[in-house]
Amino acid sequence: MRYLTVVLIFTLPLLTQAQNSNCKCCTADYNAFDFWLGNWEVFNKNETIAGYNEITEIQNNCVIKENWKSATGKYTGTSNSFYNAKTDKWEQIWVDNQGGVLHLKGNKVENQMILYTDEEINEKGEKIKHRVTWTKNNDGTVRQYWEVITNDKDISVAFDGLYKKAK
Repeated sequence: MRYLTVVLIFTLPLLTQAQNSNCKCCTADYNAFDFWLGNWEVFNKNETIAGYNEITEIQNNCVIKENWKSATGKYTGTSNSFYNAKTDKWEQIWVDNQGGVLHLKGNKVENQMILYTDEEINEKGEKIKHRVTWTKNNDGTVRQYWEVITNDKDISVAFDGLYKKAK
């Protein structure tokens, strides 16, 4: 029994290291957006409930999956966010039940994940891009601030929500 205890004491750390080395997505780059993980109630600026969001890790820590449902339940969407080691950028692909699609790219800067779409042309023929910023707040909440930038100068806010952990 004493021999078994000694063997376990010395081999357990080695087994843990071997398991972690098999996790290709268990690095700081892949964990940069982990502050968004959880079950959230999301509030508008006027403190009314905007909806509910479940953010989980899938694919052995390689993908962050989002499942959004508005407070009315009529608007839903999902996204997959991931660190792309080939480009050294984070990406998010969003699809909703209204046919909306966004492909965002960017990186974490201090306590913020800042992602942009490529430039596109809107129905008025104007150049637009989307910028979505998630800010990790000291109190454990997360702010999501989504801007639409038109002609590289005019900015409108599409969404400004505060994520609070669901109870």
